[in-house]
Amino acid sequence: MSKVKYYFDPDTLSYRPIKATNKNRILNVLLFTFLSFFFGIICLLILLNSDFLNTPSEVAQKRTIQNYELQFEILNKKLSQLETVVENVEERDNNIYRVYFEASPIPEEQRYAGFGGVNRYKDLEGYDNSELIINTTKRLDILTKQTVVQSRSLDEIESLATNKSELISAIPTIQPIKNKDLTRVASGFGYRIDPFTKKRRFHYGMDFTAKRGTPVYASGNGIVKRADNRSAGYGRHIRIDHGFGYVSLYAHLSKYNVRRGQKIKRGEIIGYVGNTGRSAGPHLHYEILKDKKKINPLNFYYGNLSPKEFEALLTQSKQENQSLD
Repeated sequence: MSKVKYYFDPDTLSYRPIKATNKNRILNVLLFTFLSFFFGIICLLILLNSDFLNTPSEVAQKRTIQNYELQFEILNKKLSQLETVVENVEERDNNIYRVYFEASPIPEEQRYAGFGGVNRYKDLEGYDNSELIINTTKRLDILTKQTVVQSRSLDEIESLATNKSELISAIPTIQPIKNKDLTRVASGFGYRIDPFTKKRRFHYGMDFTAKRGTPVYASGNGIVKRADNRSAGYGRHIRIDHGFGYVSLYAHLSKYNVRRGQKIKRGEIIGYVGNTGRSAGPHLHYEILKDKKKINPLNFYYGNLSPKEFEALLTQSKQENQSLD
């Protein structure tokens, strides 16, 4: 038998029994059912988000995900180390290697080009660890791009180094007549008195006075392009193409020691002093051309002259005297 409930009546100042109606009973049942369902849902959500109701398969999957997250963290640490190494190589490449070989530094925009604008990682969005995966993938892509650019740069440096070695061997750097065979430097590069017209004109080479038959030496490695007497004024002469835009010319020879197309090494005898062509006496007229422009040969004599000999040659070559051709 249910207990009788009372309420206090202030009008009569006495307790009166509560009479339960069917409506009250229905409301109480509905309220109890709703509250029970509400708390049941809350408890279920709590249990679903805890490890109490996880199946062995779910537990294994969580462990796998945790392992992947750990591996991603380790991978990112390794990426940081690789990025430091690549940045160091890039810095040396721009500030040492490319400077030494006179190449322009690679701009930062070129090293990181192609990673702005379009979202190339859209397919990786929407997952629990999307930020971690996208960040790692992006770092890998950037590092790959940097490595490719740097690899190409090192290939260029290797080519420049090879060319530098060839250039050093090719540039005409020695005096074409040895000092022991040389009588004097008759004329230098600049304005001189023409021996035939007696007028002042520009002399585009250097005249070395020596006995007829004195050996003439190649001033740098190259290929003989001409060995003939078919150029007005030069008489028997030789032209050597050294590559890199350099050509040396040896004129007024008595005879040749080489032929057209022959490969020549610096210091080889290529001909002998003579008096052929437009010449006022036995001597060698020597010219250097760079990109088809005649330049002062004096700027290249550092291969076989001491500082004292070079200074004496410089003094003689500056005298505005009469040339021999």
